[in-house]
Amino acid sequence: MIKSMTGYGGAKGEVEAIAVTAELKSVNNRYLDVSVRLPKSCLFAEEAVRTAVANVISRGKVDVFITVDASKAEEAVIQVNESLAAAYLKAVRDTAEKYGLDGEISALSLVRFPEVLSADKTDAGRDAVSNAIVTVLAQALEEFDAMRTREGEKLREDIEGKLRTLEAMVAKIVERSPQTVAEYREKLLGRMQEVLSDAAVDESRILQEAAIYADKVAVDEEMVRLKSHIAQFRHLLAAGSPAGRKLDFLVQEMNREANTTGSKCADSDIARTVIDMKAELEKIREQIQNME
Repeated sequence: MIKSMTGYGGAKGEVEAIAVTAELKSVNNRYLDVSVRLPKSCLFAEEAVRTAVANVISRGKVDVFITVDASKAEEAVIQVNESLAAAYLKAVRDTAEKYGLDGEISALSLVRFPEVLSADKTDAGRDAVSNAIVTVLAQALEEFDAMRTREGEKLREDIEGKLRTLEAMVAKIVERSPQTVAEYREKLLGRMQEVLSDAAVDESRILQEAAIYADKVAVDEEMVRLKSHIAQFRHLLAAGSPAGRKLDFLVQEMNREANTTGSKCADSDIARTVIDMKAELEKIREQIQNME
């Protein structure tokens, strides 16, 4: 199933008394680019988050937001930064002495200074937090993937319609191409008869010139390759694996065939069809930019 690169998913849950909220959103990007925002106390779980995301998403710029409340769990060990506490205490007393103030400070006041206290989780506690984060994130990824699948189906249906339009254009060119040679032969014959008047016209020379012209404007190979590319395009759409890059390459190849056809043809009808074909290919290319 083809999937869109844009999507959103979110989930909330509690695992082993650890409450987790996970949200993720993505936009188009050539490669997978994951940005993870975790509470400072849970940065150890970042690699697990990135791995979980990479298992589901192969392309796109993905922002992941995780909040964690482990206050009900009993895995934290409170650490005192003694050197920092001593420095704060000295600074308070020096300031009090300098300005003639009361230099006494309570323990509660001291531990309120930034980073004096820190909650350091045990290995078991870290494992529990990581497990809770990954569990809830999996639910968010499921919702995220469902949204991308729905969007991808809409993209596939739109592109299928455009492929049918391209096939009609190819058929039109295939039908018109031999007619241009016949018209050239008739035009050449008319001109020679006009110039030579009553003199006999060399029919073999007319055929020779027509053959040279036919070889010059022949687009059979280009049309065969275009049909092949369209068939391969459909196969990739139905394959179900991330195919955005391959489809983008195919559109480039189809554009190349259209350009070659346009440069060869000397017929206004074919030229107009080629212009319409390139416009349709550009629309397909724009849609592919949204595909994983």
